[in-house]
Amino acid sequence: MERREFLFLAGGLALETGLDLMKPARLMAASKADHTIHIGPVSFEPAPGKMVRTIGYNGTVPGPILRMREGKKISVDVFNDTDMPELVHWHGQFVSPDVDGAEEEGTPVVPAHGHRRYTFTPRPAGTRWYHTHSMAGTDLTKGPYTGQFGFLYVEPKSEPGNYDQEIFLAARGWDPFLVHNGATNDHGMDVSYNIGSINGKALGHGEPIRVQEGQRVLFRLLNSSATQQLTFALAGHKFRVIAMDGNPVPSPATVEVIQLAIAERVDAVVEMNQPGVWILGATRDDDRNKGMGVVVEYAGQQGEPRWVAPQNTNWDYTIFGSQAKVPEPDGRFDLSFKRVKQEGVTFTPFSINDKYWPNIEPLQVKAGKRYRLIMHNSNEDPHPMHLHRHSFELTNIAGTPTAGINKDVVNVARNTSVEVDFVADQPGLALFHCHTQQHMDFGMKMLVKYI
Repeated sequence: MERREFLFLAGGLALETGLDLMKPARLMAASKADHTIHIGPVSFEPAPGKMVRTIGYNGTVPGPILRMREGKKISVDVFNDTDMPELVHWHGQFVSPDVDGAEEEGTPVVPAHGHRRYTFTPRPAGTRWYHTHSMAGTDLTKGPYTGQFGFLYVEPKSEPGNYDQEIFLAARGWDPFLVHNGATNDHGMDVSYNIGSINGKALGHGEPIRVQEGQRVLFRLLNSSATQQLTFALAGHKFRVIAMDGNPVPSPATVEVIQLAIAERVDAVVEMNQPGVWILGATRDDDRNKGMGVVVEYAGQQGEPRWVAPQNTNWDYTIFGSQAKVPEPDGRFDLSFKRVKQEGVTFTPFSINDKYWPNIEPLQVKAGKRYRLIMHNSNEDPHPMHLHRHSFELTNIAGTPTAGINKDVVNVARNTSVEVDFVADQPGLALFHCHTQQHMDFGMKMLVKYI
């Protein structure tokens, strides 16, 4: 399939957003939005006999791919057809706090059986996504445990398009359940899943990705899970990583696996030079056996899909960076992350500098200044840390300096430290939190405040 034809078929719904509060209905009707999202019940069958009933966007899981052009203002009407107020977060976009989709920043909710119009100018370009930002607490049927997510792709003003086919793949677990963390009750519970899926289908139960020998295929991969870190391999092939969280990396590199912390995206090109029927799937057997994967089928090839475990499963951000000298920051914030042991609770609390939301002071910044977040993770849980409405540059990963990698989520692995720099160039409140849902729900978030 030609690239232009694929883009038309896969991304026919470009998204424009901004937020018009309580605009009269007659005026809304007179100015039709560029895109419309309906939040409502969705039922789908990831595998035969396994029905999932959840809440999603426009009746599909994932929601429609929303494509927009960098710098061209857009609007999106969001209709909430459910009984609960909702929030839609435009993850990775530089938008105002009233549009961003975080109640902590002051974004108004989309009321139950109500409507909001979002308007904004898309930037930066690249692979972004949109998803609910409602909290779930101990209810595993709400918020990010639902099907409220989809790709949001901002087309750059100029794009070389050095590939033959573009494939969007969103990984997600379904039918969540609680499992004990640790040997004693004071560790609380974690979340696991009975079903894994790529684009709403378990491995072997959806249409395969069809390719031809000699093609260069660009995979845009997203970990849309609420709580699950994932590592992927494509049997018989390697990935050339060209972008992370939508931003081109300074040193594209070829790897056997791609690790995706929660909410991370990776763009990778694969040279299709091994004819056959293969599995692109999670490297953990348990995840793959639950359905976390998709079949890749060459034209004219038949047979059972093959899985070959990768030899090198190491993942290191720094190989995609540069050795450039980063500027000295104007300010530094030391942040320590802890899981607090506590008896008699479903989920133990998670703290930043021994404090929990909402009883935690904001990080105070001045517009135009550069700040360094020095994050220390002293427990066994990895923490994918996300800063709303900004991007940050990775400067040190577990003691290794790096530069040039710009992201909006960084995984702070267990018992390690990570440093990132951001420029305070988006005035207004900005939420900083762990993207593992139970961690955020139970204390691990704070605000950045401009002064």
